[in-house]
Amino acid sequence: MKIEASSRFARIAPTKARPLARLLKGLSVADALRATAFSRQKAAFLIGKVLKSAIANAENNAKQSAEDFRVEQVIVEQGPMMRRHWSRSRGMVRPVTKRTSHIRIVLVNE
Repeated sequence: MKIEASSRFARIAPTKARPLARLLKGLSVADALRATAFSRQKAAFLIGKVLKSAIANAENNAKQSAEDFRVEQVIVEQGPMMRRHWSRSRGMVRPVTKRTSHIRIVLVNE
């Protein structure tokens, strides 16, 4: 049985979140929670929130213990970019793109 949880429009660039997502693939739920709890990255906090949501989905919707699941996929896709500008000298501007991510976690029963 597959359980999913997602977070859309997370304010982190996907390139910063993907390395941690690759580390969590295949881990048990307890190990993945531990890895996100002890990491100081912003991505760890955001992925940890989605992982806790997936655990709650497993316990409430599937009526199974979260210990029976492992992380099958952590997908970090690019969301829309917020476009801003930064004022420079002589009346010019430079573009600033603030990137967002869509984070999706899939848990599977072992």
